[in-house]
Amino acid sequence: MNEHIVIAEDDASLRDLLSYNLTKKGYKVRAAADGEETILLIKEEIPDMLLLDWLMPKHTGIEICKQIRQNKLAKKLPIILLTAKGEEEDKVFGLESGADDYIVKPFSTKELLARIKAVLRRTNPNSVTDIIKVGDIEINLSEHKVYIDKDEINLGPKEFRLLKFLSQNPNKVYSREQLLDNVWGHGIFVELRTVDTHIRRLRKAINTKDRPNIIRTVRSAGYALNIK
Repeated sequence: MNEHIVIAEDDASLRDLLSYNLTKKGYKVRAAADGEETILLIKEEIPDMLLLDWLMPKHTGIEICKQIRQNKLAKKLPIILLTAKGEEEDKVFGLESGADDYIVKPFSTKELLARIKAVLRRTNPNSVTDIIKVGDIEINLSEHKVYIDKDEINLGPKEFRLLKFLSQNPNKVYSREQLLDNVWGHGIFVELRTVDTHIRRLRKAINTKDRPNIIRTVRSAGYALNIK
C-alpha cells in the first residue's frame, strides 16, 4: 500500500488537482512541472508509477518514456501517458514508445484512479490489495471496515483514514502537520488539536478487551502505530 506516484504535468492547476486527489486516496505523490524535473525525481527515487504528460517543456513525455525503457533500473516503471492527442495513431505511437496505458484529456478522476489501479495490478499484482493487516488489526479498504481478532469495530471516517495511514508505515512517527496533510488533505485549515481529538477517539475504539495502547505518543514529535 501507499504506492509512490510521480505526476509529470506542466499545467499547474491540473498538477495540483491530481496531487490532491491521489494523496486523498492514500498514494504518496511527488510532482514535476517539466521533463528535466521529472527525470531528476525518478533518479532520486524510482516510483511505483509515473503519470506523464505528453507535451512538456525540457523533454516531452515520449522522450522520457524512451529514456526510462533504456534504463536498467527504471525500465519496468509503469507509465500512464496523459495527453490531448486522441487519434488512434497517437495512442499506438505512445504505447509503442513505452507507455503502459494512455488517457485522453479531459478525463475524470474516477477514470484515472481506475486506470492507475488496473496498471498497478497488471504490472505488479502484489502491489494492489484491498486488505491491510498490521498485527491483529485487519483493515478492509473496499468494505471500509476494521476488524480486531476478527471482531468488527466501528470507526468514524477520519478515524478510519487515520488508522489506514498509520498502518501503512507502522512504527513510523508522524507529526500532527503530516497527519493533517495526509488524512485531512493539503490546503485544509484545521487546528492541530483536531488531530489529538481524533487520535483519542481512535484509541478508544481499538483499545478493546484490555488490549495495550498501540498508538504511541512521541513527545514533541507526533504519533505512531506501535507494532512489534
